[in-house]
Amino acid sequence: MAIPASPPPPSASALDDAALHDAALAHLARYSTTQTGLLRVLDRRIDRWARARQASETDPDATAATIARARAAARALTARLASQGLIDDAAFAASRARSLTRAGRSRQAIAAHLAARGIARDAAGEAMPPHEDAEFAAALACAKRRRIGPFRRIVPDAAPLDLAARTRELATLARAGFPRSIAQRALACLPEEAETLLIALRQNLLDQNLLDQNLLDRPEPDSQ
Repeated sequence: MAIPASPPPPSASALDDAALHDAALAHLARYSTTQTGLLRVLDRRIDRWARARQASETDPDATAATIARARAAARALTARLASQGLIDDAAFAASRARSLTRAGRSRQAIAAHLAARGIARDAAGEAMPPHEDAEFAAALACAKRRRIGPFRRIVPDAAPLDLAARTRELATLARAGFPRSIAQRALACLPEEAETLLIALRQNLLDQNLLDQNLLDRPEPDSQ
């Protein structure tokens, strides 16, 4: 089978303002992102152009000047799209925080996730679900996924969980970023109560997320 030919390297025209604008809109049409995330995408496009150009360019000064102009244009474009409402870091953070809470991620883990996407600490804090039991719901979701606490497999006639086993379960939630008090509360919850509370709290977060359906419909690429 013949191997498809590699695409030709981008030309100088591939780095003009119009091309960067088209690349930005194409990305936003497919993915939810932040200003930092979109800027990373545009910078990678510029880097690819630079590598191809430097391999054949005899005037490195002209290439460097073009790259500098393109990076400045990418930053101006990102700021302009944000001012037009096409990028909304606050909405992204709130939607992602609720989704990750439902998935069983702690506030600590969510804050790290948002920070990696360029969300400031204060903005990340404001994005956290306001429901006072949201962290508890997340701990229950994590426990369910790991089959510990109220969701551990029931073995007939099995001996009660010993101290070492309880400590391991507590450590599992601690490594996930949950405070000790929340972890202990989640592990001590009765199975029926845990299921009922988990369903109710996750539905509450889902109802809030429906307000941001446009963000939920567009996944974030793993590369950001």
